[in-house]
Amino acid sequence: MQRLLIQLRAVLIALRCVAHLLHGMYTIATRFSPSTPQSNAQHVAQWAQRFLRILKVDLRTQGSPVTSGPLLVVANHISWLDILVMLAVQPVRFVSKAEIKRWPLIGWLATNAGTLYIERASRRDALRVVHHIAEALHADVDASANSQVTSIIAVFPEGTTSDGSVVLPFHANLIQAAISAHAPVQAVALRYQDPATGQLSLTPAYVDDDTLLTSVWRLLSSPSVQAMVCFTELQHAGQRDRRAWAADLQATVTQALSRG
Repeated sequence: MQRLLIQLRAVLIALRCVAHLLHGMYTIATRFSPSTPQSNAQHVAQWAQRFLRILKVDLRTQGSPVTSGPLLVVANHISWLDILVMLAVQPVRFVSKAEIKRWPLIGWLATNAGTLYIERASRRDALRVVHHIAEALHADVDASANSQVTSIIAVFPEGTTSDGSVVLPFHANLIQAAISAHAPVQAVALRYQDPATGQLSLTPAYVDDDTLLTSVWRLLSSPSVQAMVCFTELQHAGQRDRRAWAADLQATVTQALSRG
């Protein structure tokens, strides 16, 4: 009986999630405008915060998110849930794997929210995306004197997900965009934990043989999860090349998680 109740509750939450996704599509279609980026970002943050409440995710932050660009944000990557968590606390545009563009509902939302897509297996495509990120960061610099343009681009430089217990090496390719645009980087550390004990939670993980459906269902069927987001101090490249800076950013995230 208890198992059945858990499954019924998960189904009800799933239905609320679908309704909220549709509401997000309606908001983008009717309220988004290129001339009002700050208003767009506020709508996205409110939508993401509401989504996390539906999913029973308790959001906590440490440090201060930078809210105006040009800025490249780098974070460790654990789950599809990372995107909702970061959208709830910082007005970012993501660089994401191309498969997400084809996901039902979510792909449409991501595309219309300004996501840049990358083919993981293509080195040439990675160079294209680096060029587009640098262009977006440059555009913010060029328009900052007379516009509300806010170019904050978020990337997951591990290139894949982990279970959250370790931070994988950061690939340096996407870091080159910040160097080319002379833009700072803010490293962000993500962690999911049990709200009662503070112990690492594997519930939101999206790794190994997980499918999106199994990962989502595991979260829907579980008690609440606490998402910790730690914002670190801004960094500038200085004399570092992209590989040295990527290694330093990975170390920054690892240190932030060890303190958390």
